[in-house]
Amino acid sequence: MIPDDDPSRSLTVADPDDPGTTYISLVGNTYAMLVTGEQTNGRYCLIDMRVPDGGGPPPHRHDFEEMFTILEGEIEFTFRGEKHTIRAGSTINIPANAPHNFRNASGAPARMLCMCTPAGQDEYFTRIGDVVAGKDAPPPQLSENELAERRRRAAELASTYRSEFL
Repeated sequence: MIPDDDPSRSLTVADPDDPGTTYISLVGNTYAMLVTGEQTNGRYCLIDMRVPDGGGPPPHRHDFEEMFTILEGEIEFTFRGEKHTIRAGSTINIPANAPHNFRNASGAPARMLCMCTPAGQDEYFTRIGDVVAGKDAPPPQLSENELAERRRRAAELASTYRSEFL
């Protein structure tokens, strides 16, 4: 049986150019929080990721599904130790618990959508990254102490958000 409609939930329109969009700078990338877990009752989140050449997170894994659709450029994903180059127009799904990471090794900027289900990655990124003014804003210039603090906070909060760095 399908539950009744929940009128307390509203339609969400995800527009990366909306002035209300939150942009997070993290590991040199800029992430726009398009659809948050708060908006989906925790079912999923959608993040617009702008990844400069050389950008990407360290190897990690988490107990939720993560799907990426490459919008511009190409991204090299390492999945269980094997490298895969994914180009614009393609989608890749990373199963829960699988070790992986991605890196932009293309020589040009790349952009992709990342959907995580259930949600939580949006909140994690917001708690460990730095809010920036927009999609083209430069990353903040952080001191060595500030970088160390970001790494400490990411490691400290990883288990809260069901993630593990490898």
